[in-house]
Amino acid sequence: MLKKLSKLIKLINKNLLKYLKYKNEFPSVIFKAVRYSVFAGGKRIRPVLLLLTSKAYGMNIKYVMPVACGIEMIHTYSLIHDDLPAMDNDDYRRGKLTSHKKFGEAIAILAGDALLTKAFETFCECNRFISDEKLLKVIKLISDASGINGMVGGQAADILFENKNVSKKTLDFIHSHKTGALIKASILSGAILSGADKNELKLWDRFGEIVGLIFQITDDILDVTSTTKKLGKTAGKDAKQKKATFPAIYGLEKSRKIVLKLLLEAKKILYKIKRPTRDILNLVTYIATREN
Repeated sequence: MLKKLSKLIKLINKNLLKYLKYKNEFPSVIFKAVRYSVFAGGKRIRPVLLLLTSKAYGMNIKYVMPVACGIEMIHTYSLIHDDLPAMDNDDYRRGKLTSHKKFGEAIAILAGDALLTKAFETFCECNRFISDEKLLKVIKLISDASGINGMVGGQAADILFENKNVSKKTLDFIHSHKTGALIKASILSGAILSGADKNELKLWDRFGEIVGLIFQITDDILDVTSTTKKLGKTAGKDAKQKKATFPAIYGLEKSRKIVLKLLLEAKKILYKIKRPTRDILNLVTYIATREN
């Protein structure tokens, strides 16, 4: 799986570089800042999930690559802003200085803004291969997942509930919106663009929710159990900031059991979809068992 993943990541990076090269790069610092964060590393989980879902339907991945790259731009923008002093105030991301530490806060904010807007420009590159109806449906889906009803809303709740006793319902809201929404949108986008029917889309919808939860709960666990060197960002910060996390509410062992239970449900859903989804299952298993 890691070899296949590596090949897809290289292909995604090649296309990201193509979309993030400009003819007239003035002032140069903002272009450097944009590429610095995008190419600082990262697993490219969201675009890979989109591409693998599309491949399960026999779709040529070059047709959906612009949407995959656009989603990674949105994800990177969210990380740049998430690291800002007004938010999580992190100095390192993926083992490198965060954007605001490297370029200053103003340029970091603008780099995030640039990536968000570039993402929607990039989505439009699909119109040569994908029908307008499908593309518009996907753009609306990603907009919703990225905005106030998704990632932005989850981030707001995450900040508002720091240092507070949080209910399980609130914890689920934060995780499903801040992290889960864009992961689910990546999977659903691949299915929509590739012509999945209504019944399949319902299954992919639930599958996307599960994968988002698996990813974030594992992140919560690693913040407690891993090191700054392995993570590439400050370990133990969730506890210091008294953030709402699964280990904080359920404890480490129960959190691990929840991940395993979700992984089993994910397998059952893929079986029901009845498409060649082995690579997707292998990727989700990797997400659940990763060490960074």
